[in-house]
Amino acid sequence: MKRRDTLATTAVTLLALAGVVLPAGTAAAQTARDLVGTWMNVSNINIRADGSRVDTFGSNSKGMIVFDNDGRYSSITLSANLPKFASGNRNTGTAEENKAIVQGSIAHFGTYSVADKVITLKVEGSTWPAWTGTDQKRPIISFTGDDIKWGVAASIGGTTEVGWKRVK
Repeated sequence: MKRRDTLATTAVTLLALAGVVLPAGTAAAQTARDLVGTWMNVSNINIRADGSRVDTFGSNSKGMIVFDNDGRYSSITLSANLPKFASGNRNTGTAEENKAIVQGSIAHFGTYSVADKVITLKVEGSTWPAWTGTDQKRPIISFTGDDIKWGVAASIGGTTEVGWKRVK
């Protein structure tokens, strides 16, 4: 690992000496190790086919993703407006209550890797069953160490830009 760090530092130094400037805030070289930790969701902006933008989970949504040292991850994102079931029993929600929960949340877990500015999530389980058993690619839009934004082909159509901030 030290050899790789030395090579990366040397490459960046040579680029700098050659006058090549890397844009601030972009990911020049990502590794899975860069992601380890807990991240809070700060944005989920869906970009529709017509170019309009909408907050996927509404304002004040909450979410967290955890990347561990062993290459495993767990993620959950929730709308701030999820209903409490009138029955008080999650197995007896009304059709409207169940619909609001499904449309207002997503959770998944599995393993992850990073290569060529793309995070690959190997989904082992998800509240969106179409993702279970698939590799979900997340192209990195920007990475500054404590802030990351990636893209995703959205299951609701269009694409979504998802932003996260590292928990300190």
